[in-house]
Amino acid sequence: MDYLTKPIVIEIDMRKIAKANLWATLLLTIAFILLNSLLHQRISVSITFWTFIIFVLGYFSLIFLHEVFHLLGFVLFGKVKLKELDYGVNLKLGIAYATTTRLLKNSAMKKALMLPFWTTGVIPSVIGFTLDNNLLVILGAFLIAGAVGDFYMYKELRKYSNDSLVKDDPELPKLYVYKHNNSL
Repeated sequence: MDYLTKPIVIEIDMRKIAKANLWATLLLTIAFILLNSLLHQRISVSITFWTFIIFVLGYFSLIFLHEVFHLLGFVLFGKVKLKELDYGVNLKLGIAYATTTRLLKNSAMKKALMLPFWTTGVIPSVIGFTLDNNLLVILGAFLIAGAVGDFYMYKELRKYSNDSLVKDDPELPKLYVYKHNNSL
């Protein structure tokens, strides 16, 4: 297949994403607590020292799992080998990351971007609603909002054919898209 040699760069504006994340977190948390209250016909929000500690531990655990699910997505959808994966925390940017050194088809990258949204955001929320557990509902809201950067990247990747190749930047929240010559 013939691909353009100069990639199109998709880059996240971290200030814009942080602002969107903050608003999404606030609005989803309020909406999810209200929805849970309506579903179970009672309003109950209590914050104790221990629920706060459990929330913080759960939040950081789910952030870790969010990145693990990106890696799993690279392996499942992009057929990436384990030695081609990397993960960590960029303290300068204040973000956790998961990446691959391998070029992926756009279709695989889009799936890998969205897998954590479902597994660490939607599933805890649904379980929380089912069990009338505001802690899980709020954790789900935080992780759904935390996927705002993934949604931005996904939205941008939708502009290109599924056969385009995508390279994840190993250090910055940026993707390089190599378009198919016949998809111009």
